[in-house]
Amino acid sequence: MKDAGSIVIGKTNVPLGLGDWQSYNDIYGTTNNPYDLGRTPGGSSGGSSAALAAGYGPLSIGSDIGGSLRVPAFHCGVYAHKPTFNLVAMRGHTPPPLPPLPFERDLSVIGPMARSAADLSLVLDVMAGPDPIDAGLAYRLELPAARHTAFKDFRVLVIDTDPVLPTDTAVRGTINTLADNLAKSGVTIARSSPLLPDFAASSRLYMRMLLSFLAASFAPDIYAGATAAAAALPEGDNSLRAERLRGIALSHRDWQMANGGRTRLRAQWRELFKTFDAVICPVMPTAAYPHDHSPDQEKRRITIDGKEHVYTDQLAWPGIATLPGLPSTAIPTGFAPDGLPVGVQIVGPWLEDRTPLKLAELIEREFGGFVPPKMFDD
Repeated sequence: MKDAGSIVIGKTNVPLGLGDWQSYNDIYGTTNNPYDLGRTPGGSSGGSSAALAAGYGPLSIGSDIGGSLRVPAFHCGVYAHKPTFNLVAMRGHTPPPLPPLPFERDLSVIGPMARSAADLSLVLDVMAGPDPIDAGLAYRLELPAARHTAFKDFRVLVIDTDPVLPTDTAVRGTINTLADNLAKSGVTIARSSPLLPDFAASSRLYMRMLLSFLAASFAPDIYAGATAAAAALPEGDNSLRAERLRGIALSHRDWQMANGGRTRLRAQWRELFKTFDAVICPVMPTAAYPHDHSPDQEKRRITIDGKEHVYTDQLAWPGIATLPGLPSTAIPTGFAPDGLPVGVQIVGPWLEDRTPLKLAELIEREFGGFVPPKMFDD
């Protein structure tokens, strides 16, 4: 970024261990949502999303394994792009005392955030490519162009909710409005397809693989307690919480079997993208919720249309793109009745990042995009 001429203003706040959709810690305190100071700006890149919305700068970068780019963008009405897995080198994205060596972080990616869709493409062009001291010694990047440049040529599958994790009225409403507007603009819209991979099965697989990766950094006592809890689970418990516990205790043999399931999932998505160019779906089930700093995330609850759901089950919607490693662009689409931003994610084909980015640009141009919060609209 510096070599391309960017001016680095500073660093922004994140949650402890980058492990929350809220951005608070004991050192730097709590980051608030600039549209409502009593609510989360998202996480883990919540400092970035709040700073972008408040006008501190036009661009930011972050990482995404459980929505850490897309969720803050959604909650603060800005843009973010989760690139195809391994498209952007991860060197340097390591906590002390680990050295900044090239290595592959399963599921995790680095990507841009911005106040406009076009700026996402600008930053991605700078960031993308193999690490020059690793694969870059032999390989060069040549991303394919966007499949289309006009609404009339796009074929889009739109999903607004699912029993695995329902969405609230405001989120469903903004998705349905966008689908109607796209159809009126010439986009071929489908509201269901047998080609879409089973969301329940892929969500369970994602929970296992995600926690298998994250558990490597758990403190020994926490890891021991979690593995004991996993061993005590009833065999028939297929809840997302149970799958997260099982993931912590996953053996290498079991991980390899899970990885085989991911390979088959990617093949299913390849088939889907022979018929569709993009999938539009939720980022999160609700707009930004009030701050909740209770220590055990599994005991937190969110309310979706009056019904309580497990806080950490919100991983499901970001996971739709994370598990298969697909590119996904988060865009703002308006506001809930209470004035909080809402939006969608546009999931694209493997290594065809320019396709969801182009669709995001067209949507912004035709229907509008970022609207600054009133307290910073000067």
